Amino acid sequence: MTTPDNDPLAFKPEDDCYHQLSNDPYETETNWWSFNIPARKIGCWLHTPYYPNRKTVTWRVFVWDASGIDPVRMAYYRKAEEVPMADGQDLRDITFPGGGYSLKMLDPGMKYHLQYADPERDFALDLVFMGCHPPHRATPGEPPFMQSPHYDQLGRVVGTMTLRGEVISIDSYSVRDRTWGPRGGPHNASPKKYGNDLDRVRNPGGARWREIERERGRGRIQYIFGHAGGDDGFLGFVRPADGDAAGWSPMNAGYVLRDGQFATLDKDQCRMRSWRDPKTGWCSHMETELVDFLGRTMYAEGQAVSRMSEAGYGTNQLMRWEFDGKIGWGEDQDVWRGDHFERMLHALKAWK
Repeated sequence: MTTPDNDPLAFKPEDDCYHQLSNDPYETETNWWSFNIPARKIGCWLHTPYYPNRKTVTWRVFVWDASGIDPVRMAYYRKAEEVPMADGQDLRDITFPGGGYSLKMLDPGMKYHLQYADPERDFALDLVFMGCHPPHRATPGEPPFMQSPHYDQLGRVVGTMTLRGEVISIDSYSVRDRTWGPRGGPHNASPKKYGNDLDRVRNPGGARWREIERERGRGRIQYIFGHAGGDDGFLGFVRPADGDAAGWSPMNAGYVLRDGQFATLDKDQCRMRSWRDPKTGWCSHMETELVDFLGRTMYAEGQAVSRMSEAGYGTNQLMRWEFDGKIGWGEDQDVWRGDHFERMLHALKAWK
């Protein structure tokens, strides 16, 4: 979706930089990059939240495939938490402290070079992200970004990954995003009080595990996307807490991309339904019904190919999607609180 130059919500070249934020200790500014290698069932993230008022960053680089799910067994995983970072850093040309990746802007808002190396583990990345379109902004005032600016951008990622000493070519269509504003701590807490768990369910009924999943105030969200090249695909946020008893959850803050033309999702007509593996509780497959503000419809069905889970409950999954007679690739980011997931899984495994 192209954005007019006079649009006050348009992202400008200066948005490649860090922003002047408040004094809130939970102010956070992120940069996130992803790519996939479907033939190897590989997904990859580079992700760094910066906490300007704590003067620290937490960065992660990880790769998952079908061989392992948790950080110990994943193809590659490294995380550095709350690393001190000096003031005045330029996000357009930076190497994150403590051994993190480097990021260099080559064309404002559109093209970036990323590099990372961990010689002790024979791992390295050398990537160029080339945007397929200008950044696509989530609608302000709608969940999950009520106040914070957020954008997603589909791009082509080309380069190489060295994994256990093997050099693997990368040529992938995937998504990056940026967000800045308060996150974590009191900003993640729901202000509403509930008398009991059932009071949290807006639409009671249906399978008990789905009912638990719909409990409000638990921080549940899913972020899904799939693209078949640079001209066709979709992206959206799923709101399980607003779902119905049949398992359909509404979607918003996303788009349909068809034949190179973007249009924002019509949140009143978009929905997703997922099915979960009764052994693990993780999504095994899902279907989406999408309508955009041009009136175009898209039905997409996806299957989880591989996944990772840092803590054993929420997951990031490589998804194989089918839509419009095409096969696309993308992700399902399934966000949970640990105690909430445990209750849902118990209900999913119940035998009487």
